[in-house]
Amino acid sequence: MYPALQKELDTFERRTPRSAEAHKKNLKRLPLGVASNYRAYDPYPIFVAEASGSRFRDLDGNEYIDHNLCFGTLMAGHSHPAVVKAVEGRLHKGTAYGMPHNMEWELAEEICTRFPLEMCRFGNSGTEVTMHSIRLARAATGRDKIIKFEGGYHGLHDAALVSVKPHPPKDDFGDVDNPKPVSAGAGMPKASIANVLIATFNDLETVERRFRENPNEIAALILEPIMMNVGLCLPQKGFLEGLRALCDKHGALLIFDEVKTGAKLCWGGASEYFGVLPDMICLAKSIGGGFPLAAFGAHKRVMDLISEHKVFHGGTYNTNPISMVAGLAVFREVLTRANYTHVAELSNRLVGGYKKTIAKTGLQGYVASAGANGALMLYPKEVRNYRDWLAIDVDLWRYYWFGMVNRGVMCQPYWWDEQWTISVQHSEADIDRHLAAFADIADSLAASQQERLGVVATH
Repeated sequence: MYPALQKELDTFERRTPRSAEAHKKNLKRLPLGVASNYRAYDPYPIFVAEASGSRFRDLDGNEYIDHNLCFGTLMAGHSHPAVVKAVEGRLHKGTAYGMPHNMEWELAEEICTRFPLEMCRFGNSGTEVTMHSIRLARAATGRDKIIKFEGGYHGLHDAALVSVKPHPPKDDFGDVDNPKPVSAGAGMPKASIANVLIATFNDLETVERRFRENPNEIAALILEPIMMNVGLCLPQKGFLEGLRALCDKHGALLIFDEVKTGAKLCWGGASEYFGVLPDMICLAKSIGGGFPLAAFGAHKRVMDLISEHKVFHGGTYNTNPISMVAGLAVFREVLTRANYTHVAELSNRLVGGYKKTIAKTGLQGYVASAGANGALMLYPKEVRNYRDWLAIDVDLWRYYWFGMVNRGVMCQPYWWDEQWTISVQHSEADIDRHLAAFADIADSLAASQQERLGVVATH
């Protein structure tokens, strides 16, 4: 461990004793002391007391500029006034119906107008909508197998938890040009794993190979247009277009998992950003403004499988009126073209500042960004796939993260596969404070990195 990292960890523990105490108490009733595995990290996670706008405060009263934003769910920021007003005005009219209401059509119209969809259905999480999309694709094609990319995260159902972190030893997952499907954990049926074929992101040949090896068996290819759970990995020129052509050639549906990119990339999501049209789109996270809301949609001929009772889709909490009114406020008053311009300006300011500091200190790394998302990538060259990402110096990244947190900036969610989010409520002053915190630790970060690289070189 870097001495500088240990110093930041000691500072972290001095600053957050109440979080330590709360976590210790949680361990008695909650596995790992948290409600989701992704929230657990050593020595313990920060416990939140309250949040507003672009900031949150922990149990010890420490304030942070928040670029975690609930794992990217809050491009609206915390308690956006438009969302709060809409929700408060709706609460006295009932919190759940389990019956149709007019907001269903209103929000469906907003979504189908903005994205290249003819019809959609709603859910409550990204896991739900990717699961239903895959089921619909299988029904539409009469095929069982799907292709996903190694390292790609699409939720917590059986078809998604294949070849994604936590990962088994490298010996188990084959060559980069022929990756093997492997379970992300125990409890996964072998039959489910067998129906998920793995390709390498940014490598069209690995996709072609899967189609060639499984003729007329592949229902769909699902991917994040920008692969997020490896920091931030952009598709290379022609890659998405190549996937579109391969799916057309082999009669498979192309599913864009836009749980992360759909609201945060630009007004019309990845289809507008890249100019490539998928067959199906999955949306969640930032479309709800902090409330559980998700959607999936496609052409009418695919969605009619639900209308014809050939594919079942249900959910007690689907179109919950509180989530729906929040979603309407988000689409109409938060995710506006003006706000996308504002966020783009802040992103340029943040990325530009990082680049200047990286160049000044000689830190080996780069900044990847798109829309509201970005990440400091501590690599000598651009990460193009999951295998490239595996080479991360974990202790160096942890030094960066704890160093930033100790300076009042949560630069991204914990875990080196995540990325920052810029909300519409962030200001230039927030970005400047973020950059000042990074500049304060960058020299030491670079020195630690060079020391490690020197040690490796001598061996």
